[in-house]
Amino acid sequence: MKNITIHGNTDMDALAAMVAAQKPYPAAVMVFPGKLSRSVEEFMALYKDTLDVKEVRDIDPVLVDLVILVDTKSPGYLANLGEVNDILGVMGGGGHNAAASATIKKSHVEELAGQLMDAIRSNVRLPINAAAIMSSPVKTITPDTIIEEAGQVMLRYGHTGLPVVKDEQVLGIVSRRDVEKAAHHGLGQAPVNGFMTSNLVSVSPEVPAPVMRELMIEHDIGRLPVIKNGKLVGIVTRSDVLRTLHGSGLHSGYQAVKKGRAYQISSNNIQALMYRGLPVEFMEVLKRSGDLASGMGCKVYAAGGIVRDLFLGIECLDIDLVVEGNGIELAEAMSKEYHGRLRAHPKFGTAKILFPDGRQVDVTTARVEFYQHPAAMPQVEMSSLQQDLYRRDFSINAMAVSLNRGSFGDVVDFFGGREDLERGLIRVLHNLSFIEDPTRILRAVKFEKRYHMNLESQTQMLIKEAIRNNMLARVSVERVWEELKYIFREPRPAPALARIIDLQLWDFLFPGVESFKVKQVLSEFSRSVKALRFWDLVEPDEPWMVYFLAILHSADWTTASKICRRYSLNKRQMDKAAAALGGWRGLLGKLQEPGDITLSELARQVMSVPKEVYPLILSYLIDNASMRRFRQVLTVICYNKPSINGKDLRIMGYKPGPVFKRVLDAVWQARLDGMIRTRQEELSYAKEYLSGYEGAIRSV
Repeated sequence: MKNITIHGNTDMDALAAMVAAQKPYPAAVMVFPGKLSRSVEEFMALYKDTLDVKEVRDIDPVLVDLVILVDTKSPGYLANLGEVNDILGVMGGGGHNAAASATIKKSHVEELAGQLMDAIRSNVRLPINAAAIMSSPVKTITPDTIIEEAGQVMLRYGHTGLPVVKDEQVLGIVSRRDVEKAAHHGLGQAPVNGFMTSNLVSVSPEVPAPVMRELMIEHDIGRLPVIKNGKLVGIVTRSDVLRTLHGSGLHSGYQAVKKGRAYQISSNNIQALMYRGLPVEFMEVLKRSGDLASGMGCKVYAAGGIVRDLFLGIECLDIDLVVEGNGIELAEAMSKEYHGRLRAHPKFGTAKILFPDGRQVDVTTARVEFYQHPAAMPQVEMSSLQQDLYRRDFSINAMAVSLNRGSFGDVVDFFGGREDLERGLIRVLHNLSFIEDPTRILRAVKFEKRYHMNLESQTQMLIKEAIRNNMLARVSVERVWEELKYIFREPRPAPALARIIDLQLWDFLFPGVESFKVKQVLSEFSRSVKALRFWDLVEPDEPWMVYFLAILHSADWTTASKICRRYSLNKRQMDKAAAALGGWRGLLGKLQEPGDITLSELARQVMSVPKEVYPLILSYLIDNASMRRFRQVLTVICYNKPSINGKDLRIMGYKPGPVFKRVLDAVWQARLDGMIRTRQEELSYAKEYLSGYEGAIRSV
């Protein structure tokens, strides 16, 4: 039996709350717990035949399996009915979140009832139940699994207990404590069926979180299998229940207030924030993916950076979807609907959808990763959303938002990511994170400086310990280099590089390069980059090389070339590094003391070094005259670019090759010297220049 009841001295607001609560619980019986207010007594005298309300003495407590408590501040069993002010607002009424009223004139009762029910459905949130918080699918073992293997499975997946299943029937649960005791007594080869708890306490998907809490306390258990139609469909742990009942909770209404670095949300649903922070076309894709997933019987979430950046108020155009179900199947349906192209990787359960307008959406089947040894590439298995988020690097990147119908916009935050955003902390999810993947050290530094946050104290200690144990040396150089290039591409790489120096990681990443010299340059480097961007005269071809060359600028070529080879730079990049390191000092001297050198000759020397080294040169120019001279030279170069290009040379009948760059540079120099001015003169000069190159003419 289900009962709806209220506090003592029931007033009209309380009675109305009971009636409203009976809508989501039509089979529940309303019960007056004690004294009634005079207004309620008078009302019930008139309508007792319409409203079937029992008294406590009429109820057998043994038969009660659920109590819905309304109009009270105690959250235990309370259904969240939303703000009644919002509900009655559709009828022109008003009030506050606990009480409201509306005066209705000239309207049909049936029409009003329909409007009221629609408003209630839009605002009512039923109590969180097992289906909402359970992990699924569940990792299980069979009765003949030996103790040693069960322990390895628990270690691999981070579980503290495992259901024992045979022929789809749950026979019991074996805990880590059971396994450890058996192993201690030398029974590692014994099957688990002799050590499991067979007096199983389970729940159905509809059981509310408070009931599960009481079951765990009563039976002293840490997990509850969720059974539907005799089959195991999920599992709820003690942490799931505690997080639901004592975490941030669900609140009616929505309000987002920007405080400090992150939006503080007074609701577990951020649909309004999503509409405000994402382009319309992105929202349409997210909504449609949720509709498709609901129709396919699976759950889909937007996860990771998109949720983090929504809370931070930062534009994020990367959509990563996580599916509890078949991610590739959902991706195929989305690709078909939007006439996109699909790149699927069935081995990993991932897919990328390429939209006709250039947008991309990554779709991943919820998965768990297992590392065979420190710094290894992970092995992947399909899993639940919670385990998928747990495999991520930091709490701020381990949040998700539901996209399914009925829960669109609901935030899933198992690991306190929102709180860490508000506190400005980068926090790792578990103590072995930097052992399993040491490249997370570089990611931690990147996020810390990108978002002006701080490393959480335990996280910083774990980073220092991983560095002390030289964990990055166990990772392939290619993976380290990828993370470094991500840092070089940041809007402000200098603070991250300075942090790498502070963490004593510099000598491993750039052996032989004196960090104190680089640190001095980096202090002024951002100013130089901003100045060049403001001048709008030149753009580097490879932006990441700007900071890479700044790091190498004080090293001799022997040291620099070793680092270039270590990180597998290609020949073009090696040549660019050699030209930069070999020419920047001489050019700096000419800019500071030009003597009688002509502007065109100075421009020619500027063009002899790669554009990626220009910020370094500017950072060493300390007087205004030198800076103005550098800007003047760049202006001359910019506005004297040739009008012809490689396409024109091909039309003239010449064969493409390295000679094209040489001839176009020669045309550019001729323009700088005032030898040619018009397009026709450029073509004639190029033809004359190419006539001296054997093999430049394409054979017909």
